[in-house]
Amino acid sequence: MAYSVAVTSGKGGVGKTSIAINLGMTLAREGQRVCLLDTDFGLANAHILLGVNPQKTISDLLNGRASMAELPCNGPAGLKLVAGGSGLTDLLKIDENIRNQIIRSTEALRDDLDVLIVDVPAGANDSAIDIIAAADRVLVVLVGEPTSFTDAYTLIKACSMEKNTHHFSVVVNMANNSSHAKDTFDRFKNITDRFLDIDLKFAGYLPLSGALRDSIVKRRPIMSDSGETPEQQSFKKLALAVAQAPENETPGLRFLGLK
Repeated sequence: MAYSVAVTSGKGGVGKTSIAINLGMTLAREGQRVCLLDTDFGLANAHILLGVNPQKTISDLLNGRASMAELPCNGPAGLKLVAGGSGLTDLLKIDENIRNQIIRSTEALRDDLDVLIVDVPAGANDSAIDIIAAADRVLVVLVGEPTSFTDAYTLIKACSMEKNTHHFSVVVNMANNSSHAKDTFDRFKNITDRFLDIDLKFAGYLPLSGALRDSIVKRRPIMSDSGETPEQQSFKKLALAVAQAPENETPGLRFLGLK
């Protein structure tokens, strides 16, 4: 059965969109039918990182010019993309009805997908919390900086307290090595265990990598090519962890109309 994954972070600049893209491409390379939904309207830059030029975006859906089924465009490695529109940030922060419209509309994609990956706006705003609550699984991108810890904690707390979201997976980005990544996760989990009643799992890490930085500049994701580089191995392990992650049963609207 198809499932949805919200890829989120407490703060911007931690590599969330790049991870969402490469995770989607990894799953697509493994034979899954995957679509990336860009709801990070403040930036809406997934299409730029993928090097594609979508003909239609969510703006067209909201303006009645296209249905959700008409929006997916082809990206590398078989990944589909529903691109975010521009100039929608303020509107989506205050208008729950529009967020609900987008979530409901994804039901049109259900029969053609195995996985819907949702690139969520960074931070603990209402838009991010509602979008996360509508997803089956949640992947939080964390880096080993105090501000990342604080902001990720605030986001997870808000999702738990306001929406009863219980299960969260964490991927550590820009880690020096596996030990550094696990230590970063353990330190963060010690904080959440003290104050929150949630289930937090380590989903893996991405290395501090010049290749990953170059892939962003070149607009050619690291998973565009098959191979066994350290970065590609990390994404394969992350994809497996996400596929095995427990699902939330948050009441209310769900992506793909599954619950």
